[in-house]
Amino acid sequence: MSEAVVLEHAKNAGTDFLMYTGNFCGYCTAAKRLFSRKNLSVTEYNFDEHPGLRQEVVAATGHRTVPVIFDLRSGDVMFIGGFDETNAYLR
Repeated sequence: MSEAVVLEHAKNAGTDFLMYTGNFCGYCTAAKRLFSRKNLSVTEYNFDEHPGLRQEVVAATGHRTVPVIFDLRSGDVMFIGGFDETNAYLR
């Protein structure tokens, strides 16, 4: 079921990227700025506002820190990783 949650969020996003975040996360803020600078749209789900969502995303990706970022531009849901991976990916 975990992967189904991510796929449903991606399907409904209508943006270039899907990002899961947390409160007080400097890397999440940096990722938002990166997307803004590159004129890329992003749908954000904050783990602190959605109880139980973190466990679903960790189960689907194995990624335990925030942000958790997916590229949706190709029509497929491609897991990138966190901020560092996304920053390198978009160069």
